[in-house]
Amino acid sequence: MSGTLFVVATPIGNLDDLTPRARQTLAAMDLIAAEDTRHTGRLLSHFGIKTRLLALHDHNEAELADKVIDMILAGQSVALVSDAGTPLVSDPGYRLVKTAHQRGVPVSPIPGASALTAALSVAGLATDRFCFEGFLPAKKKARFDVLTSLRDEARTMVFYESVHRIEGALGALSEIFGTDRIAFLGRELTKMHEQCVYGMLGEIHAQLLDGSIIKKGEFVIVVGGSLETKASSFDLDSLLVELSGKLPDKEVAQAIARATGEKRNDLYQRLLKLKNP
Repeated sequence: MSGTLFVVATPIGNLDDLTPRARQTLAAMDLIAAEDTRHTGRLLSHFGIKTRLLALHDHNEAELADKVIDMILAGQSVALVSDAGTPLVSDPGYRLVKTAHQRGVPVSPIPGASALTAALSVAGLATDRFCFEGFLPAKKKARFDVLTSLRDEARTMVFYESVHRIEGALGALSEIFGTDRIAFLGRELTKMHEQCVYGMLGEIHAQLLDGSIIKKGEFVIVVGGSLETKASSFDLDSLLVELSGKLPDKEVAQAIARATGEKRNDLYQRLLKLKNP
């Protein structure tokens, strides 16, 4: 394994989500570069892994990147982990991975848990096209500017948010995108007190304010694109039937799929059922 930088995904909550391959890789390393050695140390202890740890985070990554790559070039095996989930997805590691590529060191992913994909998989929103926006700015004006620039984004959007800013984030999303925009909120995903809430932004914000959604833990917000909201404002079945009298069924499905983000085959099958109940 020497001569390669392994980027290893770790659990976002449930320790049983650490894959067997990730466990084997971490145990075989000479060094693990970790965002927080105390946090990762507890994970390693749970699995009886005694690999040496090195703290590598936003404040020292630029300074240590070349040193870590020197270790790999000298024959040591090194893995990169973040506190939870997949490194570099709103976590440190970018400078290290970039330095590895620049200096000719192979980089290999050991995939696993990710709050991003976990939320998308249960959000009930279109996932054929989406954009990941990470954490919104903490300051109100900067957050307003970012969300205003995304108001007409057609793709599903994913945001991470902390417990201290979740109320302000949902309030701003409701104000700028509209309270009727379809969304999903995941809290403490994979953990004991997991909550998954689907509805309109205004409804989700109200549930947070009245305590139905507990202000504790880590949050992922998934927001439907602007076209998805527009698509829900008209009678899709009526449109399918009306257009089918003017165009071949497959062309109808394709045209509406482009306009709404719905899957073409789903629309086609829906039209067939409407015409042949």
